[in-house]
Amino acid sequence: MGRHTGGRAAMNVARWRLAGLLGAGIVALGLVLAAFGPPPWDGDEGKGGDAGVYGTPTPPRGHPDADVGWGFTHTQVSADEGEDAAKDRAAKLLSATRLPQNQHIMGWGADNPEPSPGKYDFEALDKRVETVRRSGGTPVITLCCAPDWMKDGGRAGSTDWSELETAPSPRHFDDFAALAGKIARRYPEVRHFLVWNEMKGFYDDAAQRWDAASYTRLYNLVHDELKKADKDNLVGGPYTVMDSVGKASQYASSVRGPWGALDQRSLDAVSYWNKHKKGADFAVVDGSSYTRDDRLLPDEFGATDKLAAVTRWVRKETRLPVWWAEWYVEVGDAKDERDGWSEPHRTAVQASALIALARSGASAGFYWNPQNKGAACAGCLWRSTRLRDGGTELPMLRLLARFSREFPPGRTDFTPVRVAKNDLPNVRVLADKDTALVVNTSPNPIEAKVAGRTFDMKGYEVKWLNR
Repeated sequence: MGRHTGGRAAMNVARWRLAGLLGAGIVALGLVLAAFGPPPWDGDEGKGGDAGVYGTPTPPRGHPDADVGWGFTHTQVSADEGEDAAKDRAAKLLSATRLPQNQHIMGWGADNPEPSPGKYDFEALDKRVETVRRSGGTPVITLCCAPDWMKDGGRAGSTDWSELETAPSPRHFDDFAALAGKIARRYPEVRHFLVWNEMKGFYDDAAQRWDAASYTRLYNLVHDELKKADKDNLVGGPYTVMDSVGKASQYASSVRGPWGALDQRSLDAVSYWNKHKKGADFAVVDGSSYTRDDRLLPDEFGATDKLAAVTRWVRKETRLPVWWAEWYVEVGDAKDERDGWSEPHRTAVQASALIALARSGASAGFYWNPQNKGAACAGCLWRSTRLRDGGTELPMLRLLARFSREFPPGRTDFTPVRVAKNDLPNVRVLADKDTALVVNTSPNPIEAKVAGRTFDMKGYEVKWLNR
């Protein structure tokens, strides 16, 4: 795919998810298709080439809840390919955690779902949905991206992966909404839908701002189709990138802290969507703790307070539950690799980010799983299933699963915890009456005094305490 185009590149946020896109853009389409075996259904009805219901879904009971919790997004390489033994281990791992799982309809492991008008190819998407079904996790679908024929200059029957992030042209907004409706009907157990991704293709380079009006027109059409498919479907947008800038920037807003200031253009996009949307069940954002020019202010742990500030502002502005579709705490390099920190360091900062999200009242957060094909995979949830000994748990999954169990979203019963004065600069804590999560933000060992207990902590250690 290459780096993000248009305004996203100009705003220097292109690197955020290049790693998740490279597989679809650099690897030839034939190799991508070869990686997917036949989907595990019985019979031919609903097979990848038509738009019928896939397999034998189990419809959820009761009304869906916007507080789905802390989960992850499947990316280009995930747990549905590779060595059989490794896939089995990953499947058991995911079944044990039962985390909510998000999948895009095109890209990030899914092929073009409608290469030509009325001609469907859902095999890859079916396979990902089956992975979520078997794990028992809550399925979530991000309705991005669009087939080529829906874009200006695109041709039916072909897929130019370098144009993945191009938005559909306005004359095809209805076509994209119709595709969204077909996908909702194909997977009737899915009740949670995110409309588009980071407002890709909706940045106005001339005006140097987001084209929230065009995005909202698309959103409203998709929203209506999803509600026609099932009135209980929950729909959210605008999936805006909540950039932060230096306080002296011309784009600096009044929402600010030691971590910088939120970009007023991002706030304007959310406000426009909120005012002109036909309806929404939750508001979706994403972003990094660092500024647009890659500064972690005042440091990597303090920068995570930005996530809480964003959540509070969006909740106040929209009066809706807030979902984080993605969040990032480590600055990527020129290749969008985030592997400069040790795994304990990375996990400690991520724990701090989760604390910020939970404390500010976020209803959902989806960790962007940077799964690679090889053994080296900084921040991954499990070892690659392409390895014979793959499919085993890594530190970030351990943290995410435990956090999901101990601190589900919607909680208001967090309790204050006494921390020794000397430890305050080095410790972050989240606690309720039963459990406390303690993070050592120092690279050095410390003797911590928290909640009336004294204990040793290694550098960047994340410790759980039963109270």
